[in-house]
Amino acid sequence: MEIETRLVIIKYLFVLMGVVLLIRLFYWQGLMASELSEQARAQHQSSNQILAPRGNILSQDNTWLAASQEAWLLFASKPELKEDTKTIAVKLAPLLGEEKERIQSLLDRPEAVWIPIKHKISTEIKKNIQAMEIAGIGFDKQEMRVYPEGSLSAQLLGFVGKDEEGNDKGYFGLEGQYDLPLSGKPGYLQREADARGAPIIFGDSKEISAVGGADLVTHVDKTIQLVVEQKLKQGLEKYGAISGSAVVIDPKTGGVMAIASFPSYDPFKYYDFTDELFKNPVISDTFEPGSVFKPIVMASGLDAGVINPETVCDICHGPYKVDKYFIETWDQKYYANSTMTDVILHSDNVGMTYVGNKLGAERLYDYLDKFGFGGLTGIDLQGEANPRLRKKGTWNVVDTATAAFGQGVAVTPIQMVKAIAIIANKGMNVEPRVVDKIKGLGWEQDLPQSQEKRVISETAANQVTKMMIQAVKNGEAKWAVPKGFNVAGKTGTAQIPLQGHYDAEKTNASFVGFAPPSDPKFVMFITLKEPKTSPWASETTAPLWFSIAKEMFPYLGIQPGD
Repeated sequence: MEIETRLVIIKYLFVLMGVVLLIRLFYWQGLMASELSEQARAQHQSSNQILAPRGNILSQDNTWLAASQEAWLLFASKPELKEDTKTIAVKLAPLLGEEKERIQSLLDRPEAVWIPIKHKISTEIKKNIQAMEIAGIGFDKQEMRVYPEGSLSAQLLGFVGKDEEGNDKGYFGLEGQYDLPLSGKPGYLQREADARGAPIIFGDSKEISAVGGADLVTHVDKTIQLVVEQKLKQGLEKYGAISGSAVVIDPKTGGVMAIASFPSYDPFKYYDFTDELFKNPVISDTFEPGSVFKPIVMASGLDAGVINPETVCDICHGPYKVDKYFIETWDQKYYANSTMTDVILHSDNVGMTYVGNKLGAERLYDYLDKFGFGGLTGIDLQGEANPRLRKKGTWNVVDTATAAFGQGVAVTPIQMVKAIAIIANKGMNVEPRVVDKIKGLGWEQDLPQSQEKRVISETAANQVTKMMIQAVKNGEAKWAVPKGFNVAGKTGTAQIPLQGHYDAEKTNASFVGFAPPSDPKFVMFITLKEPKTSPWASETTAPLWFSIAKEMFPYLGIQPGD
């Protein structure tokens, strides 16, 4: 009986073992079949990704603003190291510009076998390390983004960093906006390998070639960009401003000839700078424009036919009461019976209130909308801000009055320069663009320009242009104008809003203008935040604007009297 019991137990054990075996076979051959096959292929094949070279970013003369060059990943294969880690760290540290303690700590990681030490070292450093013949130290090919002009155009260009998977990716500016065409498509090389992982010479192989990234050819004029950056930086120091921005565009095409802002950063060493420097203030910062806004409102009134250049302001003899507030002029001077030309010349807030009243809230809103305020300009850069106009139908008499002289509305510098470019372009709107064309190996594609749309009549544009010429010739900043040159322009000094009121001392100073007025080659807008030497644009941004323009006139073929 005891023997029979044991036999039954053994029998059931064999049955149980069979069932377990069948379950395991089903698991390995059924559920895990594809994964095991993949592992087998991995042991039998070696594969490598083929890097796609990133496209270049070029100025309008096809010289580099951003380019890629050969670089290397320095790594250590720990099983092959023959020297102690401290000795290796001492040898590498001077060449890499790293602390030897950091390198040694990487090499001493107990769980690591393959250790990346430093990414994107130059070919020259690679050769110097190779000359030391350190066993277990190797290199993998990479690509390094370089900026031949240093920090020139940094906030326009953006930079190349890493994504979550460790791959190169463009951030901000053109590098971010056009990351896909710049990146190209990586290739793939697969070969049969032996048990040690070495490729079999006559084994099967499959290669998919990498497709290099396309180049961007921009409208940026490197000569103008350099002048703008140098002068803007000098202006910040001279006038004690905490920041400043400048943008230059061609009013006929919308092509961005230059963009600069300070403080800035070095895109090659972006990791050494704080994040707030990466955004481009020309498209991302908002501010109340002040008097540079007046030509826009005046042009709207002229186009609507509610005024003409000789219309007389019948409220300009003194402060003007709106609801419970008094509208005053910036210098407390008043000019009775001023014409509309006088209003622009004197930058008269009361006179602009008169224009706002003639237009009315609804019509003023419609014109500001047509000029592009309250919406995106469509510029091809990442991070454009979109300050909204107060909702149509909710404007009261105070809103209408203050908007007429540039208070109570928020704009970006790119919106401002685009709006003035409409006046320079005889009333036609053109979308601002940085990139002119994209080109690859054996092909080239012009980027389509936006459809021109009429915003105001050519007559209204010509009328307000003449007013702006008078503002430059006879206004507060006339002393800064290069002798003999004609410019249509306007200063703007705006108090900075703070928690429901305006700061009594701090201002944003701006100047916008174009030249020559008869056939404009450029429109330029400059703004300085909180200049210390003077709060007035006529004493800060106006002379800065003309110091830049003075360099641009001969370069663009603009002559005295044009």
